[in-house]
Amino acid sequence: MNRLVTLALVTVMFALALPASLSPQCLAQDVQPDELRIYKSVDDVELNLHMFYPEGHEATDQRPAIVFFFGGGWNGGTPTQFYKQSRFLSERGMVACCAEYRVRSRNGTSPRECVMDGKSAIRWLRTNATELGIHPDKISAGGGSAGGHVAAATATTSGFDEEGEDTSISCVPAALVLFNPVYDNGPEGYGHDRVKEYWQQISPMHNISASTPPTIVFLGTNDGLVPVETAERYKELMEAAGCRCDLHLYQDQGHGFFNRGEPYELTLQETDRFLTSLGYLAEPATDESDREEFDEDRNERALNEEEGLGRQPEGSGGVRSNDR
Repeated sequence: MNRLVTLALVTVMFALALPASLSPQCLAQDVQPDELRIYKSVDDVELNLHMFYPEGHEATDQRPAIVFFFGGGWNGGTPTQFYKQSRFLSERGMVACCAEYRVRSRNGTSPRECVMDGKSAIRWLRTNATELGIHPDKISAGGGSAGGHVAAATATTSGFDEEGEDTSISCVPAALVLFNPVYDNGPEGYGHDRVKEYWQQISPMHNISASTPPTIVFLGTNDGLVPVETAERYKELMEAAGCRCDLHLYQDQGHGFFNRGEPYELTLQETDRFLTSLGYLAEPATDESDREEFDEDRNERALNEEEGLGRQPEGSGGVRSNDR
């Protein structure tokens, strides 16, 4: 019983730290986009952005936006990975979207094409900003694992532009939200064998500059693909270039930890804080009735989970933040 009470208290304390707008509905598994928009047609493939709009959104608005790129080692994956984050951010006032992009299992492509599609997605959003009701200078990018690489590469690398695309339109996002990104592709980094002929051009860590946008990074300390030392080095290089890089480490968590459970909620909380600090989200609402409803739901779910599993959820604590 003492463990149950302790878990309940921890759960309530965590819920109080979350934005009130993070409702139980936003945690549901059946989140769906508001529409799909084709942003690119290449090699007989149509690529869509899965769009999530704020309630009452109008084309006359000029809202901040964010595009997410799924993980999957440049081999596979699906835009649904970031549906929940996108719905949450749309409820907070942003236009959010999840991008399709070419991968090896479906299209026989390399990481080069993944980055090309990422840059095309951001250029399409910027080109159509007036129609979409978004601010062209407030488009962020995010992603997990290889999708984090794609997002980071749109902001750091030169080249990798689709033939015939209008490169006068910037593909550089205003901010980056990266979940265990494989952003070191050097000889000791992830996927070097896939990009060894052009790794110096496609590796975000090796292309950081003073113009790299503010970045937040989430990483588990037991990630088998991205060592903590890599993330700490990336942060050092960013800060040496005069750029902001917030690094959040999650004790004993492995690769992909952010996709579910409490780590999902913790990383979403920090994403909210980061985007709020940039002025892309308003300060969270503080409606007490909404907060109480959310607290009660989380408390009940935590107790049910504890009784069903007979143990505390792995990695429910032990978060270290390396922001300075």
